[in-house]
Amino acid sequence: MLPVSDAQAIILNLVQPLDHQRDTEVVDLLAADSRILATPVTSPLDFPHWDNSAMDGYAVRYQDVQHSNAEQPAVLEIVENIPAGYQPKSTIQLGQAARIFTGAVIPAGADTVVMQENTRREENRVFILAAPKPQEFVRYKASFYQAGTQLLPAGIKLNAPEIAVLAAAQCPQLSVYRRPRVAIFSTGDELMTVEKQLQPGQIVDSNQYTLAALVKESGAEPLILGIVKDDPVALEKVIAHAIAIADIVLSSGGVSVGDYDYVDKILDSLEAKIHIQAVEMRPGKPLTVATFPSRDAINRVSALYFGLPGNPGSVLATFWRFVLPAIKKLSGITEGWEPVFLKVRSHDELRSDGKRETYLWGKLHLIDGVYEFHKAGGSNSSGNLINLAQTNALAVLPMGKTLISPQEEVQVLQLVNG
Repeated sequence: MLPVSDAQAIILNLVQPLDHQRDTEVVDLLAADSRILATPVTSPLDFPHWDNSAMDGYAVRYQDVQHSNAEQPAVLEIVENIPAGYQPKSTIQLGQAARIFTGAVIPAGADTVVMQENTRREENRVFILAAPKPQEFVRYKASFYQAGTQLLPAGIKLNAPEIAVLAAAQCPQLSVYRRPRVAIFSTGDELMTVEKQLQPGQIVDSNQYTLAALVKESGAEPLILGIVKDDPVALEKVIAHAIAIADIVLSSGGVSVGDYDYVDKILDSLEAKIHIQAVEMRPGKPLTVATFPSRDAINRVSALYFGLPGNPGSVLATFWRFVLPAIKKLSGITEGWEPVFLKVRSHDELRSDGKRETYLWGKLHLIDGVYEFHKAGGSNSSGNLINLAQTNALAVLPMGKTLISPQEEVQVLQLVNG
């Protein structure tokens, strides 16, 4: 069995990110949310586009107002009113000012804006009651961004702030990486789909629905291949099809040492190289990770195969611990693939036998500004789906650690649904 950290390092080393030339597509800006930018973006626009006011007030020449105060205010003639979206017509001369509003263009001759709270107006005159700083409240053209330079780098996820920047920069279309394709199937004669009535000994295959949801949340495209019976011929056919159409293949069940667990044998027949067969982790010990011979002339390996355990809790834990980082790296993100761990306070007593790195379900609560981990109720069995609902974290007890007492610090894996 491999330590968990070693398994993660092996998996991430196996992942080849999508190619920035072959694996891209052009999308409209409105369809770009949560996509991964494939090429750097520049804009022909300066930011700000012109010198503009950061405050409602009066555009003035600093030399006219630098000694102003409430006792001896500078008195200036108002020669123009400048709202946002208006092109000034006047040039501010000695002893003059322009009424100006936030975002409006600074008129020629002016170099400073006096906020209106520090002024008093009488008809076409304004009294400056406090001296401003030189160039105060003036946002100069290109001071935020200079046209033609890099605006956003490749390899970042486009969230709302980035979409806002791209819209302002008039970038209507973008080159993004295609979504990684993830094939999903479950194995086992006992499995049934949700719409069928269960017979004695049968169980609902929740795993394919769980994995499809997790894959969608990760930004990838799930390819649902359904349930495959414990038949070597059928399994080989499905796996061969999956590695031909997907970047990552996820199977659940069939990777332990039971009489009907055929997956490892089939992988061997398909000339797979098995890199991992078990990890020192609870739940999630029986984990198979394999690669296949190159499927094209550019020496790109075929799909990365994850044979996940069959128990629902094990599927979730191994996905978040190993599969999600692999999808992130594959997607073209340049950094931040690794799982996110937080050190928090434990509300409950947490126990483990210490033989493997142990993951316990629970929920993070913010108590007086400090995150606290509350263990999920019920049994901690990897087959117990019921206590997984509304959890958002996994407490991690390292190998050799058997007890974490209430109020003691514990490391938690923060989940994407948190």
